[in-house]
Amino acid sequence: MSTDQIRQFVRGLELHATGKWFLLSSLVGTVSGLGAFLFQLAGQFVVHYTLGAISGFTPGEAAGEHPYFPHVEHAVSYPLLLLVMGVGGLASGWLVYTYAPEAEGHGTDAAIEAFHHKKGRVRARVPIIKTISSAITLGTGGSAGREGPIAQIGAGFGSLLATKLDLSDRDRRIMLACGMAGGVGAIFRAPLAASLFAAEILYRDEDLESDVIVPAAISSIVSFSVFSLLIGASGFTPLFGNGLHYELKSLFELIPMALMSVVLVLAAVIYIKTFYGIHKLSAKITAVPNFVKPAIGAVLAGLVGIGLHLAFDQEDSRAMLAVLATGYGSLQVALEDPAQIGVTALLVIAFGKILTTSLTISTGGSGGVFGPSMVVGGCVGAAVGLIFHDLLGVETHPGAYAIIGMAGFFAGAAHSPISTIIMVSEMTGDYKLLLPTMWVSTLCFLLCRRWTLYVKQVSTRLNSPAHRGDFIVDVLEGIRIADVYSPKRDVATVSEAASLDEIVHMLAQSHQHYFPVVDQDGRMVGIFTDDDVRSYLFDESIWRLAVARDVMTQKVVSVGPNDDLNTALQRFTSMNLDELPVIDHDDPGKLLGMLTRRETIAFYNRRLKDQKQGAV
Repeated sequence: MSTDQIRQFVRGLELHATGKWFLLSSLVGTVSGLGAFLFQLAGQFVVHYTLGAISGFTPGEAAGEHPYFPHVEHAVSYPLLLLVMGVGGLASGWLVYTYAPEAEGHGTDAAIEAFHHKKGRVRARVPIIKTISSAITLGTGGSAGREGPIAQIGAGFGSLLATKLDLSDRDRRIMLACGMAGGVGAIFRAPLAASLFAAEILYRDEDLESDVIVPAAISSIVSFSVFSLLIGASGFTPLFGNGLHYELKSLFELIPMALMSVVLVLAAVIYIKTFYGIHKLSAKITAVPNFVKPAIGAVLAGLVGIGLHLAFDQEDSRAMLAVLATGYGSLQVALEDPAQIGVTALLVIAFGKILTTSLTISTGGSGGVFGPSMVVGGCVGAAVGLIFHDLLGVETHPGAYAIIGMAGFFAGAAHSPISTIIMVSEMTGDYKLLLPTMWVSTLCFLLCRRWTLYVKQVSTRLNSPAHRGDFIVDVLEGIRIADVYSPKRDVATVSEAASLDEIVHMLAQSHQHYFPVVDQDGRMVGIFTDDDVRSYLFDESIWRLAVARDVMTQKVVSVGPNDDLNTALQRFTSMNLDELPVIDHDDPGKLLGMLTRRETIAFYNRRLKDQKQGAV
């Protein structure tokens, strides 16, 4: 079947047909699942043959991860570790800035920007470059996550497929969101949460892109299934294993958890300020080529990891190197037995992770910020849980605080409380902590309203260029003509028997541009403009012969007081008119007044401003 035949087939389906979106979403999900598998494989390949084989450092992973290569066991060489990280940063930076500069950074913001401001368009090369560059960054020890790259990879394919099928801008945006959901659902084994993530992450306030939820759910479920089948039996295991079964011992513990929310918000603000502070500092450095900056950031991140290990003199040479790579190994321990790490080390890992992630990504490295957020939030939560357990004697396992901390931290930093609650539950395989997780996530979301990790988010759909036309229609359809035009405004009418000479003299003394023509009973029979009269001005011989009926048009485009402003705007634009007569539909011919285009737009702008300020 040719591309044109496929296009015709897709166009033949109804816009909202379930079959259409099941077909397209399943296709995006299949490719996203395959892409997630290849991305996972590529990352482990790079880790094994560079970070492990050369420097001796093999990062710990989550319990549900499937290793494809044997574990490397030999002493870590710090100089070689820095070399591997520097070369990896340089290779990733060169690849990105040479072929696809929009692939730098954490990726999710790029997908969000494409949705709102680029009609869902992503260049075809971006998924390929993002896959390779992110695998290099993560595989050589860069502190980053996998969700940003895989979200942009999936979004890129969804956008490309929509473009090839010549779909509408709306459909392309939905396909982009389906790709995001497919990638995230597979890589984090969280298909249900991923569909909400794709709809929720686009906005800063309490809003969802409702049109994408069902297609995104289909895509993420298919993607998760493809990814898990390719991995094998372990693919259906939650990311952090099946052994995390905690529950809230008392509702009174919601009080200390509220205090934990304050700590999580403070950590989130530090994360955001550090991340974008280093980003601004990196942008100001013009003496160094852009593609070299990720290498500098990677080396500095490596020095932070090595410095923390030396400062804390850990017996396990990999303990403080948890601030590098994904950090999931330390997070796994924090979830299972945080006392094994201790409060001090947990906090050092958390804030060290903030610094190394900022150095890796904000300088141009390619990776996500969701994974590091899980590590930071989990370690902070585990530390607070240990403190409460030791000082206040709370009965709930400190590991439960780590799970809740993961959700609360990202809900505040990314303004995505609903999807995060479900995602953390899916990643840990347990739903007994839904109530405290929702409590903490909601508090963090409310307390962190001024700051966001995703700067490309817009406040609500009302502020999104993707919905600008929709909301113009919605606002205008809710307003009647009777609410806008002024019936008390004097409108000069002209008798149908008035001579052209009388009309010309009347125009000279009037600022009016549209003149309704009425019969002897005062009923409107036509209308003319001052431009219609100008064509007669140079022929004075007919001034006394022609009358208003000769000048006017009988095909009057009008509106009624009960019509809405959308109807008026359509008639303004279809005939390129500046004024419309308002006619009483119950008494045809009865002129009630005139509606101007200017007052229509002014009223709409006032109503839109009121809605943005919450006044309506």
